[in-house]
Amino acid sequence: MDKIAASAPQLQGVIPYDPKYLPADMMLSANENPSDVAPEIRREIERAIRKVELNRYPDPLANDLRDMIAEDNGLTREWVLVGNGGDELLFNTALAWGGPQRNFLNFPPTFSVYAANARLTNTNVIDIPRKSDDLFGIDEDAAIAALQDKARPVHYTIIANPNNPTGKMSDTTFLNNILKSTDALVMVDEAYFEFSRNTMRPYLEENKNLVILRTFSKAFSLAGVRLGYILAHPDVIREYIKVRQPYSVDAVSQAIARVVYANRAAFEPAIDGIIAERERLIEGLRSIPGIKAFPSDSNWVLFKMDRAKEAWQHLFDNGILIRDFSASTELTDCLRATVGLPEQNDALLTALRDFVLRR
Repeated sequence: MDKIAASAPQLQGVIPYDPKYLPADMMLSANENPSDVAPEIRREIERAIRKVELNRYPDPLANDLRDMIAEDNGLTREWVLVGNGGDELLFNTALAWGGPQRNFLNFPPTFSVYAANARLTNTNVIDIPRKSDDLFGIDEDAAIAALQDKARPVHYTIIANPNNPTGKMSDTTFLNNILKSTDALVMVDEAYFEFSRNTMRPYLEENKNLVILRTFSKAFSLAGVRLGYILAHPDVIREYIKVRQPYSVDAVSQAIARVVYANRAAFEPAIDGIIAERERLIEGLRSIPGIKAFPSDSNWVLFKMDRAKEAWQHLFDNGILIRDFSASTELTDCLRATVGLPEQNDALLTALRDFVLRR
């Protein structure tokens, strides 16, 4: 038959998430760690992979890895769940706490996948725009009011901390006020917490509605492996397990993650280097006429400039790929650059100076 039934109604008008992947000499668009896994850790990974029985299904819950993460966080495995990247765990949040006649509280501009997942699960999205200042902070009074609105109850919210793509942290006192003001699930997305050096982990046991999301993709140079995890109360973890796909984290990824997590201290010098380069990059951007660089607690810098779209093309023509947000209503004329290696950051700054000063 040359016909097919229509897809689900909620897919109408949905634009697939596009990470804007384009080949370039310098990939500074996706907030990846600019350094690959060190050779000595790679060799250990290779030895671990050789032991994997490829004909057998993996441990469905990656319990060995759960135990490692739990011990490091002063918990037991019942407080930890591993997923196929943070993306699976974000979608599972919408599956478990969203749905028809349920509400998700969103704080744009933020990671667009949050609202996309809500819409895919027929969850109503309540948007509270962030402040239009240099920090893009959350309107705290409006957030608390929305969470306490009994006529339109919020079932879950996600707060990126630091916020992507704007870069700054939310105040810890505010986050605790959020947690105390509602029984809604509050996910704090800490995908970049290794660069901010700030976490909500100390408040986990006292807040049953707190979920902390982390990833191996950024600080641990494993964006290509796809592995993330959450920390949450065991009752919450059990709800996530109900909706997760069986065997979502393959045996090879589990083996790689175990090696990397055991060697996580080896990544600290590179993380410190990225933090130092972040400050140098911000200063360099601010030294270029017409560029406004926003403060950042993460491994990227958001900046605003005239002719941003042209500047993005100029950079790409020079082999440098960064992220273009210039057409966004909330981030007009803004671009986002991942903090790269020193020579990559130098090349970015040189190309931007060339664009600004010669045109």
